[in-house]
Amino acid sequence: MSEPGFWDDNVAAQKVIDENNALKAAFESFHEISDQYDELEVMLEMQQDDFDPDMQLELEEQVEVLKEKISSYELDMLLSEPYDANNAILELHPGAGGTESQDWGSMLLRMYMRWADKHQFSVETLDYQAGDEAGIKSVTLLIKGHNAYGYLRSEKGVHRLVRISPFDSANRRHTSFCSVDIMPELDDNVEIEVNPDEIRVDVFRASGAGGQHINKTSSAVRITHIPTGIAVASQAQRSQFQNRDTAMNMLKAKLYQLEMDKKAQEAAALKGETLDIAWGSQIRSYVFHPYSMVKDHRTNYETGNTGAVMDGDLDAFIDAYLKKQIQ
Repeated sequence: MSEPGFWDDNVAAQKVIDENNALKAAFESFHEISDQYDELEVMLEMQQDDFDPDMQLELEEQVEVLKEKISSYELDMLLSEPYDANNAILELHPGAGGTESQDWGSMLLRMYMRWADKHQFSVETLDYQAGDEAGIKSVTLLIKGHNAYGYLRSEKGVHRLVRISPFDSANRRHTSFCSVDIMPELDDNVEIEVNPDEIRVDVFRASGAGGQHINKTSSAVRITHIPTGIAVASQAQRSQFQNRDTAMNMLKAKLYQLEMDKKAQEAAALKGETLDIAWGSQIRSYVFHPYSMVKDHRTNYETGNTGAVMDGDLDAFIDAYLKKQIQ
């Protein structure tokens, strides 16, 4: 950073600073945990020599705090894939079922926004299509923060809800589905070739909030990749050109993810394994009735505290998934 010309390229300079900050945070976290462990050892020795009920209570509380810090540190260390440190692009697409599934989509949207808030990540809405009566038809978010993609890649797949529907006058139990797709936001250093002859670009008026300029001009952009059928849209920016750039970056991220999925399938086939990473794969069930439970079908981790999960408490599920990946 002290070299002449370091700030000549602001983007490259910021990347170095971000990497440096991440390394410093890991270094400092390790030594903080180590120092706290040493302090607790001293407290334990003092308790063994001269028992103090008040100190015992403080010791037990500090042990729980240390356990949480170690768990968080271990989780960070599991994020070692090439793009784990990148921002994440998250898409929600409710399944068939009309208002019921669209409402489920909005519940998941709130869950992920609460999770991002707990981790002090910023969230930018790239595309938002409201439901006909309630909920959403589709949403695309850009979640910005160190390791955002590494954490959220565990969420890719279909999420299933079982509950008494608030939209059913007969109070019957309904099952709803919503697919979650996760991709890393790619920078200019990643080469993804997109043939201009293989894409179709459509422009339309944005449907969300944003003032008269956004709603009265055709600033929103949808890009369709004809060979794969992949379609992406952006309406968050004021300019059609900005939305086109955003949509193109989203398309490149999707094409990259598609290639990674193919390689994972090929590697699994060589090992004689069956790897289901298709959009139709159901990864987690959220049951609100007749009992309360959220269960991940890949790791078998489950909890009865559905309220906490819907408020963004997902780290235990993420931790279980990452640990299973390295077994």
